[in-house]
Amino acid sequence: MDPSETSDQMKTRSIEDFSGSLANRVHLFLKDAIMSLDYAPGDILRKNDIAAELGVSRSPVSEAFAKLASEGLVEIIPQSGTYVSRFSMDEIREGTFIRAALELAAVEKITAERTDEQLTLLNRNLRMQEILLQDGDIPGFYRADEEMHALILSFTGYRRLAKLAESTWLLVNRARQLILPTPGRVQETLKEHTAIVQAIRDGDPATARITTADHLGQLIKRLEPLERDRPELFDNT
Repeated sequence: MDPSETSDQMKTRSIEDFSGSLANRVHLFLKDAIMSLDYAPGDILRKNDIAAELGVSRSPVSEAFAKLASEGLVEIIPQSGTYVSRFSMDEIREGTFIRAALELAAVEKITAERTDEQLTLLNRNLRMQEILLQDGDIPGFYRADEEMHALILSFTGYRRLAKLAESTWLLVNRARQLILPTPGRVQETLKEHTAIVQAIRDGDPATARITTADHLGQLIKRLEPLERDRPELFDNT
């Protein structure tokens, strides 16, 4: 990626958009840029350049790098530099497997126990997805997408479930950005979400599980060809 192009994209953000300590804000700023692929897999992250770009010292940038490394988003190579991690299909498959196991169990449970209030929240979210799609607000649509999945997990009443699912989904979610521009995918996603919510509304756990499994399985099907077509983005070592 051209450094000037990355710089222009990053100017749309500010560390003031994030909360917490200075190091935490720098971490969240860089994480957001990596997750949205403003920094592409394999890009080098230069500490001095980032510090100058953000108007901070090297110290909070170093702390941010360490945290990003612990999340698997960057690789710090001694005497070489810090690089945005390339995608690993093994990690993506593992993350998808774990997330599916959690969410399939969750959707079965809540479908059998759903409340009117929960159905209202899901229906409202689905309507918001439709509006955002009609408006062409694709980033907004995918925020609503994430909220729908978070609602399903939260309805189980298990407080640690959402955090566990998020940690296993992090690297998968970054890879998902590669397929967002695929023509027609957003419309297909809405249809899949509608089928999931309809099964929950109908109180049909088996169908809810099947439709959720189909929805989550689309990611791997669409990413596997990219590993072949865009090998520079993937770690094949």
